[in-house]
Amino acid sequence: MFQIIVTLMIYMLLVIPMGIYLYHVATNKHTFADPVFDRVDRFIYRLGGIDPQKGMGWKKYVMSLIVMNAVMVFIGYLILRIQALPIFNPNGIGAMEPTLSFNTIISFITNTNLQHYSGESGLSYLSQMMVIIFLMFTSAASGYAACVAFVRGLAGKEKDMGNFYVDLVRIITRILLPLSIIVGLFLVWQGVPQNLNANVTVNTIEGNMQDIAMGPIAALESIKHLGTNGGGFLGANSATPLENPTILSNIAELYSMMILPGACVIMFGNMVRNRKKQEKDNTKPKRCLFGSEGRTVFAAMGIMFLIGVFVCYFAEKAGNPALGQAGLSQSMGSMEGKEVRFGIGQSALFTTTTTSFTTGTVNNMHDTLTPIGGMIPLLHMMLNLVFGGKGVGLMNMIMYVILTVFICGLMIGRTPEYLGKKIEGKEMKLTALCIIIHPLLILSFTALAVGTQAGMEGITNPGFHGLSQVLYEYASSAANNGSGFEGLADNTYFWNITTGLAMFFGRYLSIIIQMAIAGSLMKKRFVNETIGTLRTDTKTFTIALVLIVYIFAALTFFPVLSLGPVAEHLTLWN
Repeated sequence: MFQIIVTLMIYMLLVIPMGIYLYHVATNKHTFADPVFDRVDRFIYRLGGIDPQKGMGWKKYVMSLIVMNAVMVFIGYLILRIQALPIFNPNGIGAMEPTLSFNTIISFITNTNLQHYSGESGLSYLSQMMVIIFLMFTSAASGYAACVAFVRGLAGKEKDMGNFYVDLVRIITRILLPLSIIVGLFLVWQGVPQNLNANVTVNTIEGNMQDIAMGPIAALESIKHLGTNGGGFLGANSATPLENPTILSNIAELYSMMILPGACVIMFGNMVRNRKKQEKDNTKPKRCLFGSEGRTVFAAMGIMFLIGVFVCYFAEKAGNPALGQAGLSQSMGSMEGKEVRFGIGQSALFTTTTTSFTTGTVNNMHDTLTPIGGMIPLLHMMLNLVFGGKGVGLMNMIMYVILTVFICGLMIGRTPEYLGKKIEGKEMKLTALCIIIHPLLILSFTALAVGTQAGMEGITNPGFHGLSQVLYEYASSAANNGSGFEGLADNTYFWNITTGLAMFFGRYLSIIIQMAIAGSLMKKRFVNETIGTLRTDTKTFTIALVLIVYIFAALTFFPVLSLGPVAEHLTLWN
């Protein structure tokens, strides 16, 4: 518990300056790195024929994002299909099968990184670098660019959403690339391999032969966490010492996946802060840490995150009664599937973080979590707004903020307004549609899997846990998380295609609708704050926001959770 508390306290010291830096990057304000990065950016603009002064409306912004992603999908799919060529392929990896290639390229372009393959045996170094690592940069930058444009629309201070290509370039060159180099060098220092050598075969002390994976592992590990991607170079992901050798590397990976999603909330608070004061007396607002609106959102996310961490921790600390009855000591808690070097504390924190910040990387096997411990990551992927990754968590949380404003306004007779703009029928219809899409994808595909022969053939665990595995797979896909219970036989036509569709619609439908809402609010005139205006920067509103999120989750997902992890827990502890 002390480890968890100290780790989170240090995180708060790191996320605030990063949030202010991200705010300066998003608003094109001066930063200490401008003398270097301005030259790099201008070179890329000239090379790509980009006019940085030309803004875009929300439709053009979204279309630019989708078209660019489509081009990268085509090129990446082609590389996966021809990776058997002897180019950066010292281990002689063959071409990837068509449906697996489809699933893989959709997985990484949507920043999901769901893996139905093992990287050490399924990908050449060419594919690892030109497809996986490349898309980890561009898909993450695409999501953060959409988030920045979304916040510009809510702030309503600009005439357009900005330029997608400019946002993409600035996020990569000024944030993702420099940080990934720093984190990558730190991981190399801790013992993570970084080379292009073939795998090494060694004699073990037991007299057996074992292959030790080589390759550009540190390069992938750094951006995998910073971009909240999560896909491992190796099948065992960050549970293996080759990707995560020490407690220091574990903490570095934790902070890497937490830093930018939290910074997005601080960026949001600064971009929408003090608008009324600025309009009234035409003065420049003072720089602040969170901003009142950002503080509300951060607090709501933080409350749900802390609840999840402590429930997961105590569930795993309680141990597994079945193993206890078999004569195995549970004094250390449920250590099945966990690394001894991390223990219960860091495993529970990593588990909750990777699914709250929609990263998907794992330092322990989620399939071996206790039923309640496994329900927490499952629930947080269903919510998809507890900080989230690549800016998505903030955008999804704002949908619930708008819903809360509308519901509370109706209950107490206040005007439904947010950030000085009236929330009307169009915005509420789009918000409701955006909120409904996520559970619709999860529950529909889960029903399809348990209702068809092709889906049932992939379930390797009978009973309640088998349902939890299916539910986790589609929650992870729709939330663009990528982690899995890993008990499914999921490399089949059925699972590759259905999870690919869940990832695709879960990513792009939400972005389109959210950008449409921001575009609608951006065009509206500001209204004066009156006694009838519902304040959205108070503690009361924060509590109301958290309760509405949990109530919606209960109404939507409690029945299926009752048939999965809840029923398994009651059976296990009977």
